Amino acid sequence: MINIPPLLVDEREAARLLGVSPRTMWQLNHDGVIPEIRVGKGGKRYSVATLRAWVESQERQK
Repeated sequence: MINIPPLLVDEREAARLLGVSPRTMWQLNHDGVIPEIRVGKGGKRYSVATLRAWVESQERQK
């Protein structure tokens, strides 16, 4: 069986992947820094590719 990583993660998992608190993740989204994807009624998800791109952009700013 092939293990395929998820394309989208929920807010708690996005925070864990970035190493920040869920509150910080919420704030990054609220401030428009990291966009969300709405799935269904109220389901908020984050693209793993977008999270990676944001981390890379932060590295380049140094």
